[in-house]
Amino acid sequence: MSNPVAPANEPRFADVPGVRESLADANYLADEGIAGIVYLADRLGKPILVEGPAGTGKTELAKSVAAITGARLIRLQCYEGLDESKALYEWNYKKQLLRIQAEGDDAWSEIEEDLFSEEFLLTRPLLEAIRAEEPVVLLVDEVDRVEVETEALLLEILSEYQVSIPELGTVAANQVPLVFLTSNATRELSEALKRRCLYLYIDYPDLERERQIVEAKVEGINENLADQVARIVRSIRQLDLKKHPSVSETLDWARTLVLLGIDKVDAETATETVNILLKYRTDIDKAVKEFADNPDDLTAGD
Repeated sequence: MSNPVAPANEPRFADVPGVRESLADANYLADEGIAGIVYLADRLGKPILVEGPAGTGKTELAKSVAAITGARLIRLQCYEGLDESKALYEWNYKKQLLRIQAEGDDAWSEIEEDLFSEEFLLTRPLLEAIRAEEPVVLLVDEVDRVEVETEALLLEILSEYQVSIPELGTVAANQVPLVFLTSNATRELSEALKRRCLYLYIDYPDLERERQIVEAKVEGINENLADQVARIVRSIRQLDLKKHPSVSETLDWARTLVLLGIDKVDAETATETVNILLKYRTDIDKAVKEFADNPDDLTAGD
């Protein structure tokens, strides 16, 4: 089961502005830096390592790129203890055992080769992505959660877009998937892995971009409330907190305000709903104190 080296894909994007416009059509508001890296990854056939705080749109970027290119999204959710059998492939041992039992022990020499054939192979996300015939976006989510040893599993695939299966040989990709690896930077990734990737850091958005995100993502919100939400979240992120509110939490808060029929946030409203934004008691106490000490800042513009 040995395939030739994966052929180069046809370019998915004509230029950087085209990437940005397409992402905007999918309600992902990318700046020039994000759009530029996506464009280069497509043209160079290289993975993108996306780092940044949790909830800043790293995973959503991969999903949006899949949507605008019409590609199938294949996701590998990383976690501590993830191994080859869950990331790449494993053999269907139950099916193999049933085959052995059906044939009998005397037929072992005749069926041994068949037991390690396509019929008994269970593909996992990495192998599924490189064997796909159609365009694929491969999302390796929270890669910083896996052990260093598991990173080595990614190196062969990200270097050559192929993988070796001892029983079957080398499997090369039918097409080069567009790969996104996301990381919350909970640990330092290996230099070998970083060398194979283009690097993108997505931080919390600036005030104007977060306001635009809120307007684009929250149905029924008016411009003034979207602006106020963005300003209040920005001020909260300037506090010394255990965990600053993510963009997804900003959106949850904005949706909550709309559902409650609130057009303007005052200190009382902010205090009563701040648990949508913040999830630690100490952080909530600091924010509530800020609301009480500076109530005028909730409605003031820059």
